[in-house]
Amino acid sequence: MTTNALRPLMTGRVLAFVGIILVAANLRTAVGALSPILGRISTDLPLSPLVVGLLGSMPPVCFALFGIITPALVRRTKLEVVLIAALVAMLVGHLVRGFAGDVLVLVLGSALTFAGLGLGNVLLPPIVKKYFPDRIALVTTIYVTMLSVSTLVPPLVAVPVADGSGWRVSLAMWASLCLVALIPWVSLLLGNRRSATAPAIEEAKSTVVEKLWRSPLAWSLAVVFGLSSLNAYAMFAWLPSLLHDTVGVSDATAGVLLSVYAFMGFPAGLLIPVLAARMKNVALLVYVAVGFLVAGYLGLLLAPTAVPVIWVVLIGLGPLLFPLALVLINLRSRTHDGAIALSSFVQSVGYVIGAIGPLVVGITHDATGGWTVPLILLICIAFVGIFAGAVVARNRTIEDEVANHIRR
Repeated sequence: MTTNALRPLMTGRVLAFVGIILVAANLRTAVGALSPILGRISTDLPLSPLVVGLLGSMPPVCFALFGIITPALVRRTKLEVVLIAALVAMLVGHLVRGFAGDVLVLVLGSALTFAGLGLGNVLLPPIVKKYFPDRIALVTTIYVTMLSVSTLVPPLVAVPVADGSGWRVSLAMWASLCLVALIPWVSLLLGNRRSATAPAIEEAKSTVVEKLWRSPLAWSLAVVFGLSSLNAYAMFAWLPSLLHDTVGVSDATAGVLLSVYAFMGFPAGLLIPVLAARMKNVALLVYVAVGFLVAGYLGLLLAPTAVPVIWVVLIGLGPLLFPLALVLINLRSRTHDGAIALSSFVQSVGYVIGAIGPLVVGITHDATGGWTVPLILLICIAFVGIFAGAVVARNRTIEDEVANHIRR
């Protein structure tokens, strides 16, 4: 494995650093900006429960679908070109949603925006590996923290902006952030074409992409990512209702507790990438995440009214698996092409798992008329992480695993 010499963070890489942060700032805005103002949108556009459910399930589905095709797009051009295309898709999608005259256009605009988000999700880890191979943990920490910001801020400002300027402005205004994010990447792309000193890239063999479906490491990383995604989407969809029914809190208090849940992504995003890069046995982090999830769900199951904020905090710490999986994509790949392939596989499979979460929780809740079975189901699913953690802890790369498979 090539050792990258540590050099000053910003030396010759200011545009890339700023660009990574700005891309991360865009990757959750379309998700968080829509759901708080669905009621206001429905006064102009007829949103049936089916449409609302479709809009709710579209993000992880689009993330998975476009994550699958990202490696093929990158092989035909450059990382920067595909990333620029992703930002353009987000920009246009935000505007289409804002100017939507009917439900179909709103859905199509959302699909276009989520497609751009799906590409961006997969591209960021290899982008970090390309420009900051010596600072993977640090830069991953920074951009995961910005992802948390892009998750928290849109729900907080969506309603006030919709009340003051209308829901169309509330949806379309995020296009301006995409426009700002385009500036450093267009500048980098044009600069690299003129420069003979663009960052060098170690290429992988095409067999890396082809063999991932039989790779225990790739599947285990996908499970780690998927557990985070499943729990996050299940909680964003159902935590307010669960707290209202089991704890008896008001809708406003349930909304505050959901914000507390989302806020827990900050400490996880700050600490986990650095810890993962330094620890010899990252399985311990997976086991800790499983422990948080189980403890939080058990609290809601056995003593929901005792300290509900503590149960929410514990559940919110469980998705520390998300930044862990992102940094492991780079730590468990040696080459540029390997990082792209592994990122695509892990996030595509992981988001498919994530899309199942809200659906399964909703179906079991409707079938049983309560939250006991859904909570027990979430506890049982969390334990799957123990087996995945044991595999991702092995200090080997996806290229090594593929090479060993070929020799056999």
